[in-house]
Amino acid sequence: MSIRDGLKRAVVTPEINSCINRIPKPVGSFGYDPWGYNTDGLKVWMGLFKPLYDHYFRVQTFGLEHVPKTKRVLIVANHSGQLPIDGALIGVALATNPYGPRAPRMMVERWLPTLPFIGNAFNEAGAVVGDPVNCVKMLRNEEAVVVFPEGIKGSGKAFSKRYQLQKFGSGFMHIAMEENVPIVPVGVVGCEETLPSLGNFAMLAYLLRMPYFPICPILPLPARVRLYFGRPMVFKGEIQSEQEVLRNVHRVRYAIEGLIAQGLKERKGWFQ
Repeated sequence: MSIRDGLKRAVVTPEINSCINRIPKPVGSFGYDPWGYNTDGLKVWMGLFKPLYDHYFRVQTFGLEHVPKTKRVLIVANHSGQLPIDGALIGVALATNPYGPRAPRMMVERWLPTLPFIGNAFNEAGAVVGDPVNCVKMLRNEEAVVVFPEGIKGSGKAFSKRYQLQKFGSGFMHIAMEENVPIVPVGVVGCEETLPSLGNFAMLAYLLRMPYFPICPILPLPARVRLYFGRPMVFKGEIQSEQEVLRNVHRVRYAIEGLIAQGLKERKGWFQ
């Protein structure tokens, strides 16, 4: 029996098994899709992370009804928290969405799949290197693709810059406009407090070949996380200029800022 089979027996509950089986996600005869996604791999990942989602970070979701049940969609969120906790929590929310579960296809940094064991596990759960070619092919396969336009500048920023959105890349907007893909903006509130960072240990990051090495707590703090899914935004028509693309990027950024502001206003504290 493989390690994955053992984990599946140990951590996958009937609820998770039923939920993942409802996802309209075709795979090949060997159980994988072209990017390494595997249904059992997603079930194991869910079995390991769902208890943290429910009982440690005590995630609250708002607006999941805005995520299309089928067809292509870009889920665009702010990035924070040093580790990809925000992506994992959004993934659980999508996979267990009561309005229609989706397999989360997470666009991740190129260095992440190079990590031993972790990289393969992320691939099986749906994560893919954040390359435009991968993104376009998955959207044409009618996937729900999660992107973080801030990249590592968002996830690796110091705590003093919490909830200050960093510069958005425009690649996602080019794809949305060219492929006629709706965008669901997401505001993540709470991940900033899970691993508050005082700064980057640049030398150690260089030695370990990591994009950054934060000076922060060893383990994530149990801050309550709130996920706000906004209404779909559609940008139709051929691209006329880069200025038009940047204006649309700003519209998405503004929508995410509004969702973050709503979350900060509604929460009562870090852990409540």
